[in-house]
Amino acid sequence: MRKLVLSMGVSLDGLVARPGRYGAAGWGLPPDDPALKERKLGWMRDIDLHLMGRSTYEEMAETWPVSDDAYAAPVNEIPKVVFSGTLERADWAGTRIAHGDLAEEIAALKREPGKDMLAWGGATFAQSLSRLGLVDEYRLIHQPVALGEGLPLFRCLTEPLRLELVDAQTYDRAQRCTSTARRRRPPERSRTMFRR
Repeated sequence: MRKLVLSMGVSLDGLVARPGRYGAAGWGLPPDDPALKERKLGWMRDIDLHLMGRSTYEEMAETWPVSDDAYAAPVNEIPKVVFSGTLERADWAGTRIAHGDLAEEIAALKREPGKDMLAWGGATFAQSLSRLGLVDEYRLIHQPVALGEGLPLFRCLTEPLRLELVDAQTYDRAQRCTSTARRRRPPERSRTMFRR
């Protein structure tokens, strides 16, 4: 069964979006450290499906088809599913819209053959995935900035979400660091190493 991986930038105060259009993206930070960029490109080589909510879809569909950044090729080439109850058209090549129940749609995608799936925010989409227990692995890019106000990654959880740190790496430029954590499962539910 394929795994759902969520990748997001997180501020020092635990926020993933600021108020404003597209979560006031950028946060005034310098570009990614080259080693971090290579790592994120490596993550994209291990997937064959991008998942996103409507707001992120709209932002990415404006940016990536006309970009010459190294991220553009894998983001444009890998098929995409946008989850939305209101979006009627998806003109970005390789995109389909999922209108159904989020948990059911994700369960069906996990059963399909293929590589892992990479979910991108926005905050509301990521919160829904976390609240429903759909994320198998979190890849968080910790940014050296405090936002003061905005949306947290984890909101309205029905119970504590227990994670186990799998990996952490610090990068030189602006002292960013990544961490990878997987959901913990009670011993009676699984004998494998922290995978869903």
